[in-house]
Amino acid sequence: MSLTATPNGDRVQIAIFGRRNAGKSSVINAVTGQQLAIVSDVKGTTTDPVYKAMEILPIGPCMFIDTPGLDDEGELGEKRVEKAVQVLNRTDIAMLVLDISRLTPEELAQGRGIGEKEQQIQAMIEEKKLPYVIVLNQEDKLSQEEAEKRRQQIMAKNGTVPVCNVSTVRKMGLEKLKDALIMLAPDTDLKLHILGDLVEENDVVVLVVPVDSAAPKGRLIMPQQQVIRDILDNHAVSVVTQVPSLAMTLDMLGDKVKMVITDSQAFGEVSRIVSTQIPLTSFSILFARHKGNLRTLVEGVTALDRLRDGDRVLIAEGCTHRRQCDDIGTVKIPRWLKEYTGKELQIETCSGTGFPTDLSSYALIIHCGGCTLHEKEMKHRIFRAQQCQVPIVNYGIFIAYVKGILKRSVELFPAVWELLE
Repeated sequence: MSLTATPNGDRVQIAIFGRRNAGKSSVINAVTGQQLAIVSDVKGTTTDPVYKAMEILPIGPCMFIDTPGLDDEGELGEKRVEKAVQVLNRTDIAMLVLDISRLTPEELAQGRGIGEKEQQIQAMIEEKKLPYVIVLNQEDKLSQEEAEKRRQQIMAKNGTVPVCNVSTVRKMGLEKLKDALIMLAPDTDLKLHILGDLVEENDVVVLVVPVDSAAPKGRLIMPQQQVIRDILDNHAVSVVTQVPSLAMTLDMLGDKVKMVITDSQAFGEVSRIVSTQIPLTSFSILFARHKGNLRTLVEGVTALDRLRDGDRVLIAEGCTHRRQCDDIGTVKIPRWLKEYTGKELQIETCSGTGFPTDLSSYALIIHCGGCTLHEKEMKHRIFRAQQCQVPIVNYGIFIAYVKGILKRSVELFPAVWELLE
């Protein structure tokens, strides 16, 4: 991703659901004014969820997710539908698209006025308490009176859910649909900032950013970029340094330093340099709070002391990246696990969207900070681990624990710090 672009995980996620040939891709293209999705008369053109970044004012940066048809058939079709349903785990707003011209009198009269496939996904959307809009597409195939009559029938059966008639051919109803999306959009001002509640204007925050063989060429990694931006948004001052120059930096700044934030991999070295009078935490721990559940992840780390020979441990990352020779997920964490536990463990890894469906066989899950994941997706992964009664921890908390400095690294968060008393 470009350094000037909003991270995909921080965009408002708008997912679109419906049967094959309901016109889902056409609706996305019409709403955005761009050819973001492939349009075809052939059923099943969209075979996997397709993610398209876009900006819609006044919502701001959005991610439109075009999903496979809910009525896809066969064994492969069922897997495609399953992928479509999984999209709900990261959705902020859902759009349920129907071809208004194909609604039968029976469908209009029964239940909620729509077909069985739509009712199934509708129930899942409501179970997750997601805001959504029903889009009756292709109204140009009916008279204006008949199209409005059908809209009123659907509205009468769906309470306060917005129902919009649109025609992507004649560009009708699109502004009303945009207005509905704007009304349903989450208030991003209510979202917990990464460290906005921890700093005040003109506070100085020192960031320790190692530049080694695992660092990407010519840029900072996403969590570092986002923390710097959050510091600036809160009118504080960020000072970026590396481990060898940290002591000199702290001497230069004196008592102006409000806190130090380090890359988790340098926790051990940094903790020996930074005075205990200065709060110390890591980028990963900040993201555990920002996108996950800090308390749950801190509670999960104690499972390290209960691991036995032969236990399965999953090391999961939200992104896919080119592995380096000393990669943290596949090399360093397995090494630290072996050194700390002394056990012969079965270690498995996954990355990107490939998070296992069944977690019950794992004794522990060690997850990255989730900087590229949407907050809902990260929290859903934590929730699934809890459902299976599998302890889960993130990289920063794991590293602080095995280095013996976890209590110090969470002292900024009193409610969590008390767990370690």
